[in-house]
Amino acid sequence: MSDRKTDPRETPFRNPGWAGNTGEFDLTEADVRGDDFFASRPLDGGHPSGSAAYPFMLAEKDPEATLFEGPWRERYEKILTRYPEKRGALLPVLALAQELRGHISAATMDEVAALMDLPSALVRGVATFYTMYNKRPVGRYLIQVCTNISCNLCGGDEVLAAFLEHLAVDLGQTTEDGLFTVMEVECLAACGFPTAVQVNSRYFENVTAGTVPALLGRLRTEAGQ
Repeated sequence: MSDRKTDPRETPFRNPGWAGNTGEFDLTEADVRGDDFFASRPLDGGHPSGSAAYPFMLAEKDPEATLFEGPWRERYEKILTRYPEKRGALLPVLALAQELRGHISAATMDEVAALMDLPSALVRGVATFYTMYNKRPVGRYLIQVCTNISCNLCGGDEVLAAFLEHLAVDLGQTTEDGLFTVMEVECLAACGFPTAVQVNSRYFENVTAGTVPALLGRLRTEAGQ
């Protein structure tokens, strides 16, 4: 059992360890999150076995980008090799389109349908069923606040309210500077560290209403604001 006496909430955004098992380790936030690994992933997907498993919500996005060219096309072709039929690759292909454009518009759904030789109605039905696909443009940082039971009991509603207050937006709205969109979501599968907040494809744990300003400040700094 760890003899650490510091309340993890006193150190904003620091994950004290997987499932609370800190032992003798002294991991930095970069160690825990693997920032270096994620930052070095090749756009072409690398080995085909991992091509369909990339994070698909990035800060940089281009709504007018072509589906798909260059390394994006290479990854698309690799994704197709992982499934016995083209339609089986629909979810990761939609994720790839969202990674590139930032959201999945009706026009993008139709483009994906044509590219994969699938009915437009099928693609639209799948894309609109899953909440992980944004159907309209979002900010540079998509902030998703969990308010399911574990996070709710630890102040999830207050955390969500703090984001909305500090950014002066309502749920689903994007700030005027285009930096932030705030959403309320169900379980983020980080119940050991409530309240959990997902920013694009990155998790922040143990977030409280009081640490929201620091988190927003950090993101603004990253964006060069």
